[in-house]
Amino acid sequence: MSRRIEIVEVGPRDGLQNEAVVLAPEDRIEFVRKLEDAGARRIEAVSFVHPKLVPQMAEAETVMAGLPKDAGRSRIGLALNLKGFDRAVAADCDEVNVAMSATDGFGLKNQGLSVAQQVDMLGQIVERTHNLSGAGAGPKLSATLSVVWGCPFDGEVSDGQVAAIVRDIAALGVREIGLADTIGVGDPWTVRRRIEAVRAAAGDATLRLHFHDTRNTGVANAYAGVEAGVDVLDASCGGIGGCPFAPNATGNVATEDLVFALHRAGFETGYDLDALIETARWVGGKLGKAPPSKLSKAGPFRPAA
Repeated sequence: MSRRIEIVEVGPRDGLQNEAVVLAPEDRIEFVRKLEDAGARRIEAVSFVHPKLVPQMAEAETVMAGLPKDAGRSRIGLALNLKGFDRAVAADCDEVNVAMSATDGFGLKNQGLSVAQQVDMLGQIVERTHNLSGAGAGPKLSATLSVVWGCPFDGEVSDGQVAAIVRDIAALGVREIGLADTIGVGDPWTVRRRIEAVRAAAGDATLRLHFHDTRNTGVANAYAGVEAGVDVLDASCGGIGGCPFAPNATGNVATEDLVFALHRAGFETGYDLDALIETARWVGGKLGKAPPSKLSKAGPFRPAA
């Protein structure tokens, strides 16, 4: 099997944003560089949110300034609103990922915006991106839809509900749409069904999947997504992190756990598993705890000669 699966590393953003220990910008820069040495080519490096709300993501501009441009790598900045987008552009992010929500409940808690207001906001961001692109300076744009498999405030989320929002996002011309299980309540069967439901709504846009391992289904859900034909997955080195606006949300599926499963099955990712494990242990040391990933504990599989 030679199919390539692209893994977008989100540890420096989604991984660190819910940790009790706040890392200094120089440590966050080193984390990004270690991940790139391990094979990451797209990294969600920073988030442009108010530091009073998410102190772990303060000084995003300092982090970006410490990461010189590299033609082979893309540093992504997360934005929740127009101000965040403008900051990401000013910081010279290669990509901007706009966070949205599948429910009004989560959108109002996370951004103070209903779903309809978020779609309107995205439309304004798309317009600004087009204006920048005309001047040759526009970043790539993606959108990630949170709580696609369940919301801590509004409860269950339906296939039709998600498909309708994906259709609105695709109609704006966004070329990559992420589907996020923010609180880790998805299961492999529902993952496959939801992908099938939104595929037509997404049109030519690439689908990307973002799974949290809150209830030990992260790798299984990623498997279901790959089997359903999705080639782009988010993951967090060490399995660290979570969403500060979602009660009891733990970290993303661990990059090294996902890479191990994919490599064993014959898929290509471009990642060095040993380097990922070393980086997971390094960031765990910086955070003062063992990372929750399984591979950081068990190590790779090397049969005796």
